[in-house]
Amino acid sequence: MRFIHFKLPIVKAFCLIVFSQHSIAELTQNQHHTEGKVLVEQICTACHGLNQITRSSGYTLSDWKSLTRTMIDLTAQPEIEQKVFSYLATNYPPNTKRAPTLIAGDVKIEFTEWQTPTLGQRSRDPIEAPDGMIWWAGQRKNLIGSINPTTGKMREYSLPPNSMPHSVTVGPNSHIWYTGNKNSSVGKVDPDTGEVKVFNMPNPNAKDPHTAVFDANGILWFTAQHSNFIGRLNPNTGDIKLVTLPRPKSKPYGIKIDAKGNPWVACNGNNCLIKVDQNTMQLTEVLLPNSATRVRRLDIASDGTIWYVNSSQGKLGRYNPTTDNIKEWPTPSGKKSHPYAIAVVDDIVWFNESGMRPDPLVRFDPKTETFQSWPIPSGDVYAGIIRHMRPTRDGDLLIHQSSTNRIIRVKIQSP
Repeated sequence: MRFIHFKLPIVKAFCLIVFSQHSIAELTQNQHHTEGKVLVEQICTACHGLNQITRSSGYTLSDWKSLTRTMIDLTAQPEIEQKVFSYLATNYPPNTKRAPTLIAGDVKIEFTEWQTPTLGQRSRDPIEAPDGMIWWAGQRKNLIGSINPTTGKMREYSLPPNSMPHSVTVGPNSHIWYTGNKNSSVGKVDPDTGEVKVFNMPNPNAKDPHTAVFDANGILWFTAQHSNFIGRLNPNTGDIKLVTLPRPKSKPYGIKIDAKGNPWVACNGNNCLIKVDQNTMQLTEVLLPNSATRVRRLDIASDGTIWYVNSSQGKLGRYNPTTDNIKEWPTPSGKKSHPYAIAVVDDIVWFNESGMRPDPLVRFDPKTETFQSWPIPSGDVYAGIIRHMRPTRDGDLLIHQSSTNRIIRVKIQSP
């Protein structure tokens, strides 16, 4: 056996070479990591917080590419794009930390998706017009848009500066109305000409019109969440009347009209539902049992029952205005599920669990008190959350995935 003896200087030199090679590789890796981190912070936070990445379910490199390209076009800068993708895939691979509890069942549904033209708009709140056209709000890009579901043709309409529409609804003469969430306004758009008429809030404290709905008489009712107002607008006269909620910071959010024409409003800041007298605008507060309850949205069944999502407690709730009875059911994914949007279709309750990744669509049958749920796709990935859902005339659902700028129609088949 032969032993090879190195003189100390040679061993030292050898070690330095090896150490230097490792150091260079490590420094290069760290440099790429830092560059990718900086790029993600600069590019992605232009539209949303970093928590949308850190709290996501994570994706493979291929899926990060697919997802990111629905938000922003970096193809003209391939080197930057690749650094962004690599950083995201390396640091946020797939995980199951917020995986939903999915419930199997007999009901079949089918998703039809449309990706809206302008990237990064965070499209939301789709609604069907009487002529079958689908309208949405592109909040981040200050626009509203329409889809012809038969041809797939889309058109986008620019709004006055800083409108930042939170929602859209269909009004008299098929005009499309939006809530100007950032410039204290409500506006209507003529679909044929694109002409916009703006109605400014009469009170400077009413800063953030939120969700709006028309009653059977053509009167527009709306909420102003952080301003703590409920509003009524007469389109014929332009007159706007505002009332303040009974308790500060109640944060009126979702709003629907019952069969008698009275609006009902969800409180996202207190444990309450609010009934509005359509004639006097007198408010009646319905207190929900748990003081920690926060309600994003509500809807009304054919028998007048109010269904609501107890977002903070992960529950689905029902209030009977005739008996004052309140009952709640835990959602399939539990307390952290944060149910958000809700719609009643043929007296079946639909909602989503926005705290989960992926965001599931959930069906609840009040007769059997049973749930069924599905993950909501966004093209090749599952990303985003529903913030509002509304039925179509045919008994389907319109939902969205704002993270991927998608409007989605849910075809519901009978069990």
